[in-house]
Amino acid sequence: VQLQASGGGLVQAGGSLRLSCAASGRAFSSYSMGWFRQAPGKERELVAAIGWSGGSTFTADSVKGRFTISRDNAKNTVYLQMNSLKPEDTAVYYCAQFSYSSGWSGPPRSWGQGTQVTVSS
Repeated sequence: VQLQASGGGLVQAGGSLRLSCAASGRAFSSYSMGWFRQAPGKERELVAAIGWSGGSTFTADSVKGRFTISRDNAKNTVYLQMNSLKPEDTAVYYCAQFSYSSGWSGPPRSWGQGTQVTVSS
C-alpha cells in the first residue's frame, strides 16, 4: 500500500489543522492506522491510532482532548483533526499502516512520506 499524507502547514498557537492520509491499493479497511510525529532532535512517537472499523482508538496523553483520529474506509483515508495546537506540536507528521486489524503494537508495515506541521507562538 502507498500512503499519501497532506494537510500540514503553518498555524498560530490555538489554531486547528486536519491532516489526511490517502491509501492506494486494496485492504485499507483490514488494518489499523496511525499517526506518528517526529520533532527535531526527538524520537518518532505515536500520536494516535485507530482500529480497522474505527471502533477502537488510541490517543497519546500529550494530545488527548485536542487531537482526534478518524477514518473513512469508503475513501481509503485516515484523518487527524488537531485543535488547540501548541508550539510543542511542531513536527513532521507521518501516517502509517499497522500489520493487524486491531491494535498498534509492533512496527508499522507501511509509512507515508510525512507532512510538516509548524505552530507559531
